[in-house]
Amino acid sequence: MNLERHVKLFKNGRSQAVRIPREFELPGEDAVIRKEGSRLIIEPARPRSLLAVLKTWEPLDEEIGPIEDLPAEPVDI
Repeated sequence: MNLERHVKLFKNGRSQAVRIPREFELPGEDAVIRKEGSRLIIEPARPRSLLAVLKTWEPLDEEIGPIEDLPAEPVDI
């Protein structure tokens, strides 16, 4: 099913913007836009990986005490 709707373009500061109608809403708060010929394609941004999120965290300034190296417990297979 191809939905189509005419929308208004407007200025937001120095950028051009378009109001996305409810039936075309994207999930999340980020999107990716690209140009293919004369078409603009807007897609939801893929979720960031855990590694990307961890890279944004600041290091902890806490002192962690020694970790006891316990022998492995036997396992019945």
